[in-house]
Amino acid sequence: MIPSPAVTPARSGPNHDSVRSRAGSPRALARCLRFLRPYRRAIAVATAALLISSAGNLAVPMVTQQVVDRGIIGRDFNVVWIGALLVVGLALARSVFTYLQQRRAAQISQGAAFDIRNALNDHIQRLSFSFHDRAETGQLLTRSTSDVDLVQQFIGAGLLHIITAVVLLAGSVAFIAATNPRLLAVFVPILCGVAALFMIMGRVGRPLFRLAQDRLAILNGRLEHNILGVRVVRSFAREPYETERFAAENDEVRALNVQAGRIFALSIPTVFAIPNIGTIVISWAGGLEVLGRQLSIGELVALQSYLLLALFPVTMLGQIMMAVAQASAGAERVLDILDAHADVADAPDAVPLRRADGFVTFDRVSFRYTRTGAFALQDVSFSTTPGQTIALLGGTGSGKSTLVGLIPRFYDVSAGSVRIDGADVRAVRIESLRRQIGIVLQDAKLLAGSVRHNISYGQPNATDADIEAVARAAAAHEFIAELPDGYDALVGERGIRLSGGQRQRIAIARALLIDPRILILDDSTSSVDFATESEIRERMAELRRNRLSFVIAQRISSVREADLIVVLDQGRVAAIGTHDSLQEESPLYVEICASQLVQDQVVDDRAAASR
Repeated sequence: MIPSPAVTPARSGPNHDSVRSRAGSPRALARCLRFLRPYRRAIAVATAALLISSAGNLAVPMVTQQVVDRGIIGRDFNVVWIGALLVVGLALARSVFTYLQQRRAAQISQGAAFDIRNALNDHIQRLSFSFHDRAETGQLLTRSTSDVDLVQQFIGAGLLHIITAVVLLAGSVAFIAATNPRLLAVFVPILCGVAALFMIMGRVGRPLFRLAQDRLAILNGRLEHNILGVRVVRSFAREPYETERFAAENDEVRALNVQAGRIFALSIPTVFAIPNIGTIVISWAGGLEVLGRQLSIGELVALQSYLLLALFPVTMLGQIMMAVAQASAGAERVLDILDAHADVADAPDAVPLRRADGFVTFDRVSFRYTRTGAFALQDVSFSTTPGQTIALLGGTGSGKSTLVGLIPRFYDVSAGSVRIDGADVRAVRIESLRRQIGIVLQDAKLLAGSVRHNISYGQPNATDADIEAVARAAAAHEFIAELPDGYDALVGERGIRLSGGQRQRIAIARALLIDPRILILDDSTSSVDFATESEIRERMAELRRNRLSFVIAQRISSVREADLIVVLDQGRVAAIGTHDSLQEESPLYVEICASQLVQDQVVDDRAAASR
């Protein structure tokens, strides 16, 4: 199978993340707001509803002032009745427009989250194999779910709270300035002090939220590993060890969230204390002016109402800053993925690859997985012609799987070139290249679904006859027919309901169905017995006659009839030739044959004895 790079995977976390990690920043959140562009009309409606609702809130103290001064003190009960009706009408209007605002906000935030998840999934699918060699599934899942949820919650609530706070604060300050500018000298310092306090809390809390999200990703990765490896864990009776390790990492997440919660809790007493202090200050200062006949009682009542309206968004600032801190941490982690660079991508001038004939050339190819790592391949050169079967042999780590992984551009060469029909694979579009290459790996990956779905995955419109034909060629039809639901039988997650050999045969059928011009069989029959492998070779002989095939196998029986055998040793070509010529010229090939022929003979004898 195609190996992972020879590097030690970095531990996920704030400082050891396998995906680039940075300190949380509101700039990242601002960048994520670009996903709001498709919802400009809904945003306009929500903003208009918010402004109307806020205007209703700001109008109530004005009405109250008139009711007190002209209605109650002036004994004009018509003003009282009219004022009461206006307050009720404003309350009803606020309710209607608040409902409209919240409804649109939910539509906008859920739509943005939908688009972000789609963008993440699409980008992850397009990232190079080198990225997936380093990244951990738990990290990717957390960033695509929990981190996106943090951004979505901010868009749905936090952003509207900010707009509401700005409108109420600006309107209240404007009325206070117009009614009694002298009180601003008391009012503004209170607002500035509270704002500074909450900004400090947000700055302190943001790294903690980022760290908590990083630890949550590690925890999700641990849970995923435990679920996927449950058979291994239970086979070695390691449940207590895994439980203890999960509990320790879970405790880290709990401790960080508790620590962040303490900072948030500090804002609660402040939220309750500030309006009371502000009311006392305004009542004292305003009461003195009422006694001095510089302010009416109605104006004092209105000023107190505007004070509360102005302090409400300021006290909301604590929650807003925490929401910004959480959303910024989530946005940073989302952008870590969206900003990840694909090492293998289409060149700007890439052209579609026409239907390949099968002339493949490795021209002085060298490759290493990292810039500073050891070379997995060095100065590899050989050519093929259409219809040939190319066998690749060599010991573990000799570079066989790495070599065939360069043909479909799972990785790009570090030096030299790989050409198909004379065209460098880096000069053609990746999709057109891979659609002409059928690949079967040793670790056959099946998707949750039916047998039919798995075979037809690369050719969704294939007919039942086509599916059955390739299944027969892969010696899979017989066991499929015996399944309770035949081709509609469910294979389970990762094909768990099938044996290793059955999964490999379905994978072979899947590769054959796309009618590839180049077929790569990377130890694809390692899990089947010798008799079944012989049957597969016989049935595929006619199919392979019209296409170029690369075969990697441990059994010499799978390669001795190949048209060309390439023997690799520590990433270099040790010998090239046919079975007969290599028997005479390559001691390494003779050594490989000697060890593998014994294995085949044993299997062959057992198969003969069972007949």
